[in-house]
Amino acid sequence: MLDIKLIRHDPAAVKAAIARRGEDASSIDQVVEFDLEVRAHMVAVDEIREESNRVSKEIGELFRSGERDKAEDLKKTTEGSKESEREHADSIASLQDQIRTLLLNVSNMPSPEAPDGLTEDDNIEVRVEDFDPASYADHQKIPHWEIGEELGILDVDRAVRMSGSMFAMYRGHGAHLLRALISYGLDRNRDAFEEVRPPTMVKTETMIGTGHLPKFADDAYHLERDDLWAIPTAEVPLTSMVAGEILDEAELPMRLMAHTSCYRREAGSAGRDTRGLLRVHEFDKVELYSFCTPDQAQDMHMEILGRAESAIRDLGLAHRVLDLACGDISGAGARTYDIEIFAPGADRWLEVSSVSWCTDYQARRANIRYRPEGQKGTRFVHSLNGSGLAVPRVWAGIVETYRQANGSIKMPEVLLPYLNGMTEIPCPS
Repeated sequence: MLDIKLIRHDPAAVKAAIARRGEDASSIDQVVEFDLEVRAHMVAVDEIREESNRVSKEIGELFRSGERDKAEDLKKTTEGSKESEREHADSIASLQDQIRTLLLNVSNMPSPEAPDGLTEDDNIEVRVEDFDPASYADHQKIPHWEIGEELGILDVDRAVRMSGSMFAMYRGHGAHLLRALISYGLDRNRDAFEEVRPPTMVKTETMIGTGHLPKFADDAYHLERDDLWAIPTAEVPLTSMVAGEILDEAELPMRLMAHTSCYRREAGSAGRDTRGLLRVHEFDKVELYSFCTPDQAQDMHMEILGRAESAIRDLGLAHRVLDLACGDISGAGARTYDIEIFAPGADRWLEVSSVSWCTDYQARRANIRYRPEGQKGTRFVHSLNGSGLAVPRVWAGIVETYRQANGSIKMPEVLLPYLNGMTEIPCPS
């Protein structure tokens, strides 16, 4: 949520920042109008209270001087003031609720350093590693959904019969590879990040805290009977771990990681990128997350990006890093880098990690503060998140990249400690 003080001080700058996303910023004008009304009501309340205090003193003096009748008559004149104060207080509460509702639907302001542009075509390629399109042999140019069916490691047809389109089922060595990737993603960050296993069903307020509600309700799964939501990412419960709390500066930066299943309806994606594992409703992911001070945030952004990229690099997958344009950044993000791997069978780049700096946008929604050492008062923390390892597309990239001429799939060396002696997924005999 944006800072109302910033909107109050410079609404034009806020509107200009939101417009860089290509979003309608007219609601900021409504926020400004409501905020002016709130402050006008507050002034009226202060005036009423000031007058009430003056009259109360006068009543007290009348009682002390024995002029009881005059005191009682003057007392009656204050009854209207009390009712007026209640009306102003009700108006303030109503207007503040309307301001909050408006702000819950406004995205974060993109960083001034974020590239201009409204679509993914405007993203800036920061670097490309280990990619040579001429280096891929014909046996690597088979899509993972065909390889998976041939080797019996990916069963999309049965998953669709059980759950519907855009679900997948891993079997045998395929399920083993999935589990190895999860362990790999967790273990390589265990040196600095606390492992958490949060719930995957959360309350509405928990989804609001990250900015997934109310704006992106159509992309989430909602259990109406219990008013619970299936998380689209572990970022959601990790943000709310300390919602409403005040942290000590000495606790920051706080580093957390979690493996969870994630659920996304992918509304509006029907018929697009739905083959195999390109776009699925349920998937496993290792999430990296941090709360920190504003001064720590830039370094933490680079740390999470570095950890996510090194995981891909050590798997031996060709990849690139993109600096996302304003219009392609998620609603809560101010600056985002994407990591994409090249899948030679699908013949395309696949996003496997978005590493986002959300400034204090989520902290304001979830009311997460810290107490600076040696200073009075509290400040909002900054939050950052990134996929340490998103399993399905990395799984697909490995299956296509490491496919051998005989149809088997060699396993990346860094995964061998997690595969119980399995060095390859063999061809069926």
